[in-house]
Amino acid sequence: MAQYVPFEDGVEVNGQTVLAFVNALPMFRDDMLEILRHHGIENPQEGEWYAQVLWLNAFREIGEKYGANTLFAIGKAIPENADFPPDIDDLEKALASINIAYHMNHRQGEIGYYKLVKFNQEDKLAIMECRNPYPSNFDRGIITTMARKFKSPQILMISVEVDTSKPSRLDGADVCTYRITW
Repeated sequence: MAQYVPFEDGVEVNGQTVLAFVNALPMFRDDMLEILRHHGIENPQEGEWYAQVLWLNAFREIGEKYGANTLFAIGKAIPENADFPPDIDDLEKALASINIAYHMNHRQGEIGYYKLVKFNQEDKLAIMECRNPYPSNFDRGIITTMARKFKSPQILMISVEVDTSKPSRLDGADVCTYRITW
């Protein structure tokens, strides 16, 4: 499944998550609202639900107009605004919780997943598999913020990269795999 293509008709995303998209880059807030409006999401509100396909269409336009770094920046802002479980207190739990939060913020059908495939503290490596219709750079942003926010104080640097040895949504595959190293 390529980026921007919902797995199923009828999937919805909550307004709080859409607003995180709008507020990710304050200097582009009006542009984001206009792009959402152009794609059928008028004046998004917390507590409301919106068709995922409309949001994905807006994402596509943002990616085409502003590029991969903007999608990454939007992804980095999502954890600051989306609902997450309250008991997260370490890196492993944080990475595993992305899937829980993803399901809390979407409803009505097949939405995919974020799966923590491997976590090895000794090797300083985690592997995350993402099967969803969102842009790969957006996912990398979400994972990056969660990793940075919940890393232990002993971890100075943390990196999140697409594993180029595996198929990627950037090439039309169903999943992207990310290597998190510290």
